[in-house]
Amino acid sequence: MKNLFKICLLAILVSTNLVAQKKSDKPNVLLIYTDDHRYSGIHELAGEVVKTPNIDALAKEGIIFTNTYLMGAYNGGTCMPSRAQLLTGRNLFNLKGIGRVIPKEHKTIGETFQSEGYNAHFVGKWHQDNQSLGRMFTSGGSVMSRGIYLTDHYRMPLWDWRADGKYKKDEAYIFVYDKKGNIVKRAVDKSEVRGPINNEHNGPHTSEIYADEAIDFISENNKEKPFFMYLAFHAPHDPRQAPKKYKDMYPEDKMELLPSYMPQHPFDNGHMTIRDEALATWPRTPEIARKHLSDYYAIITHLDAQIGRVIKTLKKTGQYENTIIVLSGDSGLGVGNHGLLGKQNVYDEDGIHVPFIISGKIKGKGKRYDAFSYIHDIYPTVCDIANIEIPNSVTGKSLLPVINGEKKQVRNYTYHAYRQHQRAFRKGEYKLIEFVRAPDSDKKTNATFVSGTKTTLLFNFKKDPWETTNLAFLPEYKELLASMRKEMRAKAIELNDYKEHNNYPVDFWDYY
Repeated sequence: MKNLFKICLLAILVSTNLVAQKKSDKPNVLLIYTDDHRYSGIHELAGEVVKTPNIDALAKEGIIFTNTYLMGAYNGGTCMPSRAQLLTGRNLFNLKGIGRVIPKEHKTIGETFQSEGYNAHFVGKWHQDNQSLGRMFTSGGSVMSRGIYLTDHYRMPLWDWRADGKYKKDEAYIFVYDKKGNIVKRAVDKSEVRGPINNEHNGPHTSEIYADEAIDFISENNKEKPFFMYLAFHAPHDPRQAPKKYKDMYPEDKMELLPSYMPQHPFDNGHMTIRDEALATWPRTPEIARKHLSDYYAIITHLDAQIGRVIKTLKKTGQYENTIIVLSGDSGLGVGNHGLLGKQNVYDEDGIHVPFIISGKIKGKGKRYDAFSYIHDIYPTVCDIANIEIPNSVTGKSLLPVINGEKKQVRNYTYHAYRQHQRAFRKGEYKLIEFVRAPDSDKKTNATFVSGTKTTLLFNFKKDPWETTNLAFLPEYKELLASMRKEMRAKAIELNDYKEHNNYPVDFWDYY
């Protein structure tokens, strides 16, 4: 009987291609990270009308994690802590500050693969400090967000990657089309920093630029060393621009609003006036919501086409079957759900639920795993799959035991925080969200608590995945609510979620 069990387990491992690699046969790793890309923003994952044929193909061939989440953020730019969690494998409360700086003692995923003989290459959006950018990679292409930012996918200031991490504003460039239609570099004109948004006729889209550079790296790879590539797209982050042919795929008047659409969030969630929420007027009329959803799906479909080009190059160069392809998003996005446009919240699709797909060398025929997981679990999972030792600085948990059928879960709950305004706790079928009202009035901290007003939401996630029906006030849920509140507070203490740790002058728990 024991031998039979071993044979069955081996068959499972072979079917998902996760038998440990020999040191002499190291796989490449392509880590694709998208920006503001919620789980339901991939057709194969949630069945929405968004067209993502290339990502769908990866999902159908590989494996899918259906319950992967951003743990949270201490700042409105959630992409910063999200990336810090991904790259360090550490949870929100184990980062340095808000995640802008990655200290040397937090060994990044790029450094880990370098230490195993990999070339580590970077292309795209970087949201951390220059020093960690330099040490994490051995090479790189264009780098975004090193000092000048234009709200425009068609004229995004970029810098050439530097090992010394020294980036100067006057070295920034933009890719544009010359008179013959060729892509050329030009310096950033200071007068255009607040200029009008450009379109596809002026220059290539950021997604096209990053895909081109990833393709160049893959095509020129001499295969003497395996590679680890971190390909960080800026899409589908706003402004949600895409070439006209993609926008035309989603007529605004034909867009069907999602179940959690609301014209306005029903109460103050503590951070209602942030930049993302100023992208449209209140209330979010159906017309406004349809426009934003149309723009969102258009830029996602354009992004999908660029990812498809990268995958095609892997196949054309014979590297696809030996490349572990990982795709995830850094956060969810409201785009009309619950009356919100941004991601500064702890609702699932609006803020924290992200796609997580492993494909390429990993074959799973689209098998889905519903194990609870976080973005910071991706790092140790990839290390385990590639047979690379996980650094001691990593606090995330590998999902390989779930993939191999040894466990159904590596976590029995998830805990989420957004600034000192919102906390969420998910266990089993239920999710508790607590809000403390905190109007922004203090210029230094941008957070002054008034009266300790709070709002409680409780959802049965199995019956209500779009979080539309609050159960918190119903007497039959009184005991469950009390139990979950108690557990959530205990997890906060266990995770070090308190003001002495997060440096806020007042704490969510002071008024809870």
